Amino acid sequence: MDRRSFLMQAGAVAGLASLSNPLVAETAKKKMFFEISLAEWSLHKALFAKKIDNLDFPAIAKKEFGIDIVEYVNQFFKDKAKDATYLKELLGRAKDNGVRNHLIMIDGEGGLADTDEKKRMQAVENHYKWVEAAKTLGCKTIRVNAYGQGTAEDVAKAAIDGLGRLSEFAQPYGINVIVENHGGYSSNGQWLANVMKQVNKKNCGTLPDLGNFCIQRSKDGCAEEYDRYKGVQEMLPYAKGISAKTHDFDAAGNEVQIDYNRMLKMIKDFGFKGIVGIEYEGKMDEYEGIRKTKALLDRVGPVV
Repeated sequence: MDRRSFLMQAGAVAGLASLSNPLVAETAKKKMFFEISLAEWSLHKALFAKKIDNLDFPAIAKKEFGIDIVEYVNQFFKDKAKDATYLKELLGRAKDNGVRNHLIMIDGEGGLADTDEKKRMQAVENHYKWVEAAKTLGCKTIRVNAYGQGTAEDVAKAAIDGLGRLSEFAQPYGINVIVENHGGYSSNGQWLANVMKQVNKKNCGTLPDLGNFCIQRSKDGCAEEYDRYKGVQEMLPYAKGISAKTHDFDAAGNEVQIDYNRMLKMIKDFGFKGIVGIEYEGKMDEYEGIRKTKALLDRVGPVV
């Protein structure tokens, strides 16, 4: 038998062996109900250390991880929101690599749920430039925070006002304004769902982060944590994306704090069809953490 015939026969045998494995065969038949994106925060250590630059992100997502949808973090190009030349270059880098710009995560622009009206209005206006930048980059969404201090009722009232005003501004641009559970009241799924219900705008929604349910922190860690499964369920009616947070993995490749089989089944059963963004935030090498997270989604996604 010549080498070519041997390789063809070996390949056929391997293919039959794979199909004889029920798990492999079942996975091969099914498609995932979501697309995978990469959140730039997954590489925050390398970015802060200047090992890579924001402009490098689209190429890294595609070439290193095979991911063609990206979520930016404004911290890594904070002074560029109105820089047309820079935004054009970033958009070009994405297009050159066949990457779709999906979202910008906005931090450091003030509290949209600040109970001081003047500060809240300033925060709303501070976000305008990011709505415009998102439009320029071809993104569909900006992720914002519903921060504020006071009683749950007072902060909710402020959040409804701040998010409502920003969503009104973003609507003509075709941009969604979505809130992540990101600490404080926002990590209470019921509280955030109530805020969304009261805002009542089609372009305002949530970004359920599977790992961010610490309501109150202490010097020893999280002093009060909301039930993550209950919280995700409560936010799903308003979800315009999912943040797949990971920290650490066991020997089988499962996330040690989050039952991804349970989470993804719940999200699928609800009827969510959209983008799930990888956001690795653990202690191992960032590139390895991203790969492990993608492998977990690729394994669980088709079979839940």
